[in-house]
Amino acid sequence: MPVRENFIEQAAPFRAELIAHCYRMLGSVHDAEDLVQETYLQAWRGYEAFEERAALRTWLYRIATNACLRALRSRGRRVLPAGLGDASVDPNASLDVAAFQRGAHDWLEPIPDARVFETPETALAARQSVRLAVMTALQELPARQRAVLILRDVVQFSAAEVAELLETTPAAVNSALQRARARLAETSPTEERVAEPDWDKPAKRRELLDRYCAAFENADMAALTELLQADVKLEMPPVPVWFTGRDTVLRFLAARAVTKAGDIVMIPTAANGQPAAAEYRRSEDRVMRAHSIHVLTTVADKGTAGIAGVTVFLDPGLFTTFGLPPSR
Repeated sequence: MPVRENFIEQAAPFRAELIAHCYRMLGSVHDAEDLVQETYLQAWRGYEAFEERAALRTWLYRIATNACLRALRSRGRRVLPAGLGDASVDPNASLDVAAFQRGAHDWLEPIPDARVFETPETALAARQSVRLAVMTALQELPARQRAVLILRDVVQFSAAEVAELLETTPAAVNSALQRARARLAETSPTEERVAEPDWDKPAKRRELLDRYCAAFENADMAALTELLQADVKLEMPPVPVWFTGRDTVLRFLAARAVTKAGDIVMIPTAANGQPAAAEYRRSEDRVMRAHSIHVLTTVADKGTAGIAGVTVFLDPGLFTTFGLPPSR
């Protein structure tokens, strides 16, 4: 088999985990896919000289990580609205993105589970590492600390392997890892607020998601009330306004988001290791058009699962990434 054809066969199984790695580094599914494409092209060109001096997987991570570090030199951190200021208490607050300096922020993007997890049995640690709460905390780390933390704690490379990959020393890697873990502990939520309930019971997760979808489709505010935790948070990037507290969130949804029954279709999916739904909304021409991707943060409170956060990504362009059509 020609050398480069052999590379394609040998490297293909690593594509999903490399996309996940670049996504953790960059916070953008589109940027991650672009850099993984760049990684494979660079590796394909250099494969004849590679000669298996190191494990192929490690070599690909070296190329991908350095591509991410170069990209981050000219890019700001990606954020969600709650990281920009206090929550609003006004359900009639302006949602006009143009009024908020369009493009002033780089927004964190959701990533479909199907892009990064080849099977439902993928390790829990890998799934936890792309949850929205963890992703927003990772974005607070300096780029090299972020790389060290991900390579050591998620990818599970040794300190020596990371040192070789980043062209530094194991001592420097361990020092950066210690600082990164300390910083992450300050900025990330507690484990019990991050952990998805009933990971071993997909049917329960799907039941909660189905109830959420049905509540929106049927304009059933009572059903939404039952699902939302008292301290629920609602974010809608690229709109920087956000809301917290069940009463405030429900007032906003009733006034600005939930329409009459039949005008919304919700398609269950999964993103960032969390339950998610793609919302189609009836437009003026009566066609159901792509509207937004809802990603739910769920918690178990006294044995009962509920929704602690709803992040609504108001970007119809994401539907292509989720393998969904622009209209129905």
